[in-house]
Parts: sequence; structure tokens; C-alpha cells
Amino acid sequence: MPTIPHPSPLIGNLSALLAGVAMPLAFAPFGYWPLAILLPIILLWVWDGATPGRAALRGGLFGMGMFGFGIYWIYISLHDYGNAPAPFAALATSLVIITMALYPTVAGWLLNRWGPPPGPARWLLVLPALWSLLEWVRSWLFTGFPWLALGYSQIDSPLGQLAPYVGVFGINWAVLLSTGLLWTVLNSANWRARLGWAGLLVAFWVAAWGLGIIRWTEPTGPALRVAIVQGNIGQEIKWQPGQLDDTLERYVSLSLSEHGRADVIVWPETAIPTFYDDVVPFLDALGEKARQDHVDYVTGIPTGSWEKLIFHNSVVSVGQTTHFYHKRRLLPFGEYLPLRWFFQFFRDWVTIPMADFLPGDRVQPLLRAGGQPVGVSICFEAVFGSEIRLALPEATWLINVSNDAWFKDSTAPHQHLQIAQMRALEVGREMARATNTGVSALIDDRGRIKARGPQFEAVVVRGEIRPHSGQTPYAQFGDAPVLILITLALVMGLLLARRPAKIGP
Repeated sequence: MPTIPHPSPLIGNLSALLAGVAMPLAFAPFGYWPLAILLPIILLWVWDGATPGRAALRGGLFGMGMFGFGIYWIYISLHDYGNAPAPFAALATSLVIITMALYPTVAGWLLNRWGPPPGPARWLLVLPALWSLLEWVRSWLFTGFPWLALGYSQIDSPLGQLAPYVGVFGINWAVLLSTGLLWTVLNSANWRARLGWAGLLVAFWVAAWGLGIIRWTEPTGPALRVAIVQGNIGQEIKWQPGQLDDTLERYVSLSLSEHGRADVIVWPETAIPTFYDDVVPFLDALGEKARQDHVDYVTGIPTGSWEKLIFHNSVVSVGQTTHFYHKRRLLPFGEYLPLRWFFQFFRDWVTIPMADFLPGDRVQPLLRAGGQPVGVSICFEAVFGSEIRLALPEATWLINVSNDAWFKDSTAPHQHLQIAQMRALEVGREMARATNTGVSALIDDRGRIKARGPQFEAVVVRGEIRPHSGQTPYAQFGDAPVLILITLALVMGLLLARRPAKIGP
């Protein structure tokens, strides 16, 4: 049984809220990753001994603090650029935050309603598995929004080395298992027990670090010289018809300086803010120049047909060959309106250009750039490891294009970059990430940033990308193995629910 006394109702509620408020500090741009392991200890403290209802309340308070300070930037996109009235933008943002807070709410209720009593079975089996399963559910329920999953915070920690094996949800489990082991150490009745559990924690972290030494992919062929053009076109003027010529001139002038110095030049999502059919002569001329200089361009551009009313958020490569990729995983409310019959009022309050896209085919031919097959993702797709691994093992490198100008100088662009780093690490491929206003970066196959550009400047980020071959376990099997394992751990913990707790190794 726990040796640390339970908090009073007020202290317990306040502690849960403050722990949630501090949790975004574990993620980019702050990077205090140990907080992702330490702060859930407070939840364990305030959940142990609480009724299911009070545990649910404290889980909800934790979630409100975490997502309230973690995804506040939704308000910026709706109000500042979507022209939504402040009350409506605040209400919509609050509803998203409340929805996200329901997951730790449910976790608290389930743990205290059906879980084992305080002890190792509860802290080491049930909690890590339950939380991780709910994070996985959050990645697909209601179209999915797995932002701020705890695993992303560990990109620079030893636990991050588990990504090629178990992906971000497996790291999520490893984070909470570490939390449970620390809490077990603190609640052990004697020094022998504490030493035993501490030894297990150290052994687990050493094993995670050791697994990171193994390389599942290897460089293949010569390095590609890649230039990322960050145009820094203001979101407030980007879609104005009179701005198109100036936008194209800026991208071309920045790119021409790279001819002879780059094999591939990457422009961001919708860098060309008009339909492909409207700029065919421009792209033909760009392609001819690219072939003369032996360079490939990869740029975001909307495609579609007014006759058929079919529109896609796309990427096109021009140069040695011309290929298209159409975004498969669209952003709800930003690129399409789910349940249109119910949410039609949203369009009456928010103005978002190009918000009637259709998803591309699930299986699409890979683009080629620099003579190599490349896996392309657009903006929101980078949040889903299941989307990135569709291009494997054929793709030898990755391109992600985005437009994070929607979120100004908030934490969102930095969190998005951290998510992209996780995708590169999971599948063992280097990535070029091109954004309109930042953060544009080159990422290696270990998820480390090789080069990055400053935000809110028109710059070119240069560097080399090494094509890779081979597959990581995660690229081959996805989330299925870790979901099976944590489900088994959950079932085992529940079966032990009626057995008396014993604190000891």
C-alpha cells in the first residue's frame, strides 16, 4: 500500500490542474522532457485513494491545463486569419480543449472504477497501458488529433530510441512505465524494495539506450543536395489575387541562386496559391529551366477541376519528371467540413481559403526527386505515423511541406517540427521539411535536426539528404505489435485487481 499520504480534495484538484499546465513545457520549443515522466506522478498521487468521480475530475483538470496551454494556438488560426469573431473563436477552441481533456478524464475514472488497488499492478501494468491505448484512440476517433501525445516529448531522451521499434505510442507507454516505477520506488516500504525497483528502472532505460545503437536502415547512393525555400509570405496576403505574381517572383528569385548548388529544391505547402491549371505556362517554363540545370522542384499547389468540383491539396514535382501527390489525411474544419449538414454554421463564422478539398487515393505512386523515390506528406499528415509508413520501404527519403503561418509565433510550429522529427526517427529516413514562415529544417534518420532556418524570414535552408534503404520494425509492422502488448498488460493488470497489493521487487 502507498506510504505517501493522500492529498486533501482541494490540494488534489489544484495539483492535478497545475501539473497539466506545466506539461507543455516537456514539448518543443521548451524541451524539458523529464517533466513528461515526473508530472504524471502527481496524477498517480491524486488518483490513488480517490473515488472514480473525483479521479475523473482530477484527470479532467489535468487535461484542461495541459491542452489549454498546449493547443491555445487554435484560437489564433480561427480569429486572426479565419476572421472568426473572438467569442466564436474562443468557444470553438474551448470545445476542442474540453474534448481532448476527456481522455485523461476517462483514464482517471476507469483506473479507479475497475483498476487494481494502489500497488505495482496498478502503477506498472494498468496505468501505462490504459493511458497509451487512450492516446491511440485519440489518434483516430472523431478523425483523430493526437497532438501532444507524451511520446513526442522524448525525441531527445533515451526513451526516444524506442521509436524505430514501437513508434510514438510505444514511447508513450515507456514514459508512463517510468513514471510508475518512480512512484513505486517512492512508495516502497523499505530500502531493499526501493533499490530493487530503482534497479529495474535503470535497466529499462539502459536497454532503451542500447536498442538505439542498432541501425535498421543504411545509406544508399550518393547524398542529395537539397535546398528548402521558405518564402515567408504573410498569411493575410497569401490568397489575395493580386499577390500571385509577387509570390511566384519571390520563390523563383530565391531558387535561381540554388541552381547548380542543389539537386532538389523544395517549396512549402500551397507555395503556389492558385490551382495548377491556372499556372501551367509558369510550371512548364520552370520545368524547362530545371531540366537545363539538372534540378528537380517539389512544390505545394492546389489541384482540381471546377467542372467536376474535385479539388486536392497537392504536391507536384517538376524537372526531370512530373508527378503529383494528393493529400490523403485532411484537416477537419480546415480542409473539409465533416458532417456538413450539422457543422454548416462553422462556414458562416470562419473564412478559410481552399476548405473544400477531397482526400487523395490511399495508394498513390511515389514522387521522384533527385532520382530517388520520396515519401511526401502535407502538413497535418505528419501527425500520423500510419500515413508516413505507407511510402516504405520504397521511399529512400521524406519530404513534408506545411504552412504554419496560421499560428503566428506560437508553440505550434515548434511542436509540429518535433512531430516531424519523430516520423523520421520511426522509419529511419531523412526528411526535408519546408514551411512558409518556419520552422523549415533538414532532419536526419535519427530524428536530429541537421539544419534549420529562422522563423519569419525569407531564406533558403541548404544541406544534404542521404537516401536510405531498409525498414525499421515500426515501418514494417506499424502500431499493431505495441497495441497487442499493452492490451495484454492491461488485461493482466485487471486480472490482478482483486489480489492484495505488495510493494517489493
